[in-house]
Amino acid sequence: MLFHSPLLKKARNLIPVPGFPNALPRTPSVCKFSSSADIPTPPPPTSAYVHLPFCRKRCHYCDFPIIALGSSSSSSSPSSSHHRDDDPRIANYIHLLLREIEATRPACDSQPPLETVFFGGGTPSLVPPTLVASVLDALRSKFGTCTDPEISIEMDPGSFDRGRMEELLELGVNRVSLGVQAFQEELLRACGRAHGLKEVYEAIEIVTGCDGLENWSMDLISSLPHQTPEMWEESLSQAVDARPTHVSVYDLQLEQGTNFGRLYTPGEFPLPTEAQSANFYQMASETLAKEGYSHYEISSYCKNGYECKHNLTYWQSRSFYGFGLGSASYINGVRFSRPRRLKEYVDWVQKLQDGMVDRDATRVGSKDMAMDVVMLSLRTARGLDMSSFGRSFGNCLALSLCRTFRPFVESGHVVAMDGDRKSLSYHDFEQQLNDDYEIGNKVAFIRLSDPDGFLLSNELISIAFGVISP
Repeated sequence: MLFHSPLLKKARNLIPVPGFPNALPRTPSVCKFSSSADIPTPPPPTSAYVHLPFCRKRCHYCDFPIIALGSSSSSSSPSSSHHRDDDPRIANYIHLLLREIEATRPACDSQPPLETVFFGGGTPSLVPPTLVASVLDALRSKFGTCTDPEISIEMDPGSFDRGRMEELLELGVNRVSLGVQAFQEELLRACGRAHGLKEVYEAIEIVTGCDGLENWSMDLISSLPHQTPEMWEESLSQAVDARPTHVSVYDLQLEQGTNFGRLYTPGEFPLPTEAQSANFYQMASETLAKEGYSHYEISSYCKNGYECKHNLTYWQSRSFYGFGLGSASYINGVRFSRPRRLKEYVDWVQKLQDGMVDRDATRVGSKDMAMDVVMLSLRTARGLDMSSFGRSFGNCLALSLCRTFRPFVESGHVVAMDGDRKSLSYHDFEQQLNDDYEIGNKVAFIRLSDPDGFLLSNELISIAFGVISP
């Protein structure tokens, strides 16, 4: 049902609270989902995700589609003689990517220009800037870009130097996502990261020392094996000291087929218990809030005005282009993904060029769309817009969701708000449930509380799904 996005896969920060899920009341839905709901086709995309899959090695928790270059193509210093900018695997992949972009039809004749471009991976900073430039040129030629687009790139410590950083900025890159993950040498080694703590501090110095780069994010991972509260507190403190404008905090997820997935069981030593994971999440929320970061999405914190515009495309269920190995697109109400294996992706691009890719086969139905909207909206501080949801999927369903969340409004895990985004008391909320006309008027938004509601997002979203598809 949900499209596969590297962002959403990384952001599955849904931590159950021990003992609580089994006690969640299951309120029966008031009405069934209306299959005749009139869902407007989303506007054409103004965002593009580009997957650059190259890494020096695969981290122990990673199941993204990547191509490991090995030590012959990388070093702790990008300026080292061992660092190969002429690796044919990179050049061949970029050529394939350019073929895909060229063969992609714009969503409509009056295609609006791109407002965001996000280079994710993998470790995109391993790709020579000249090849990144060729991708940007292809996107500009095919779709156009607005006057001041947000152009983001993920970078790992040890994969770039100041010269490479400045080259990327000259190309138009104006936002960097730095994959630090931890500030302890032993945790970085345990994760199988290709960088150490020395490279972390060097990377931070480069990013913060580049003129013209104000917008940068730092990634951290909590609930790692052998991670203690003291380690997590230190990582948060070091992150704050670096003064990024954005911080992403991901809770470790054990994926099948990864080293961690084979070695560990969730909640069992050396992994933290569920209660300890919840404590890590609360620590992050409290620490970053005190330092002036807004918790605008379950895993995302930012200084005022520095929300990731590209990621908001996902959270707001807007259309977007995806390009590259394993990436996903959402265009004209249709979601489709590319193959995760390189050989199959090569064949897919050839079929796209030959006009043989059937993208209408995965059109999103109204029920699945309603579930996506609920899940993505409830991950954000803005929450679910009840007026918009009622117009798209029916006031009856909007009322059912409100009534289902009634006990959680009373417990404080769900917050109901009016049109001015002022919180409603439980008494005021209860009064509005008797008149479905008020849903979307008096009860304008439903959001999860921070951090307690966010901690229960998995369970609360599951309950909402039960209303939409009983």
